[in-house]
Amino acid sequence: MATAVFPGSFDPPTNGHLSIIKRASKLFDKIDVVIAVNPSKQHLFSQDERYAMMSELIKPYENVSLYICDELIVNYAQKIGANVLLRGIRSVNDFSYEFDLALMNNMLNPKMETLFIPTEREYVVVKSSSIKELAQFGGDISYMVPPIVEDALKKKFQRYNLK
Repeated sequence: MATAVFPGSFDPPTNGHLSIIKRASKLFDKIDVVIAVNPSKQHLFSQDERYAMMSELIKPYENVSLYICDELIVNYAQKIGANVLLRGIRSVNDFSYEFDLALMNNMLNPKMETLFIPTEREYVVVKSSSIKELAQFGGDISYMVPPIVEDALKKKFQRYNLK
């Protein structure tokens, strides 16, 4: 049974993330979506909030499960017997960063492969940091995130959007 791991901070989960999950769910028997815990990173949403949103969003995919990981993702993958990491790529800049990360992961575990999945055209500009900034100033993010995420962002930034 082929298992792949799709790690990320998912802060917030986006339509781009869901596109990767949907497409990858057709390629692998099982996909572990992993919320990677990085204490040096500041998140808008707590680990529990991200987990709750992602839990709802992956429900349509029977072969997709959700986990939280506070260790190196290659160690997590090795523990569950996965040797493929999935990474979404929007641009050349993403590729450069992800390529370096893939090489490092492969050095840590030579059996680990990284599969880059290019974004669909409509999600090229979907970036978590941009979404948060748009949401903070009341911009339209409805095409970038699922409705439950849009609602959560509006609640987070409600104090800024009082008119």
